[in-house]
Amino acid sequence: MAADTPTGYIKHHLTNLTYGKVPEGTPVCDAHGDLTGETIQQASWILARCDEQVDAMGFMAFHVDSLAWSGLMGTIFVLVAAMVARRAHAGVPAGMLNSVEMVVEFVDTSVRDSFHGKSKLIAPLAMTIFCWIFIMSSIKLLPVDTASAIAAALGLGYMKIVPTVDPNITLAMSFSVLGLVIAFSIMSKGVGGFFGELAFHPFEAQGITKFLLVPVNLILEVVALLAKPVSLGLRLFGNMFAGEFVFILLAAMMGYWQFVGSVPWAIFHLLVIPLQSFIFMILTIVYLSMASEQH
Repeated sequence: MAADTPTGYIKHHLTNLTYGKVPEGTPVCDAHGDLTGETIQQASWILARCDEQVDAMGFMAFHVDSLAWSGLMGTIFVLVAAMVARRAHAGVPAGMLNSVEMVVEFVDTSVRDSFHGKSKLIAPLAMTIFCWIFIMSSIKLLPVDTASAIAAALGLGYMKIVPTVDPNITLAMSFSVLGLVIAFSIMSKGVGGFFGELAFHPFEAQGITKFLLVPVNLILEVVALLAKPVSLGLRLFGNMFAGEFVFILLAAMMGYWQFVGSVPWAIFHLLVIPLQSFIFMILTIVYLSMASEQH
């Protein structure tokens, strides 16, 4: 199969387990991803087992592995937080309780320093974003072939276990932040104030000129508004994808010696993962703080 070559190995490890609708005439693949010579007789919803089926699904498909692993990591975060909350006490914390309290204090300080409005949502949101991204991204420190082993055990063609390496996940999170920015802006300024900011800034004028500049202002402000979530999501995806690609490249080139080459990169990622989690969190706080300001 294609994964037996270095190029095929890298491509296979960077392909998501995809569920989607394939049209009539799509090639049929066996459990190993090899073409059988047959074709699908009618349009069907299937789990892709080879590149030809992934390509045939097009844009409207679901990355099952990203959805499952991100949901699993989110569930683990909620369960750990609930367990620690039940064990919290007024004495000196220790163990897991101490670690969680350090994270809570760090996030709380970041919110107090960066958010200048009043909202009970910001601190829990920042905590969720930081911890969830950190946990999802930390899976990349597992050996590269862990995903392939899981896929083989479940009889699946593909498997990517790092959700933040999928732009669908990072952009979904960033556009959720965009929705909150718009909601905070409307709650703070009203519908008229929100659209007024888009229509009458950055170029301000008086009289009829004010309305003549509305199309230009709308284009500039809408582009600036959409650029925030796009850059937020792509920044996280780009950094995580680059790290994952290097790990896979080392595994493809070094074989059983991949551990020797990947250790320094893994140590480097022990700093990159919390840094990227912090950047996503702090920019979210800043964007929501800007949206809450009244001019």
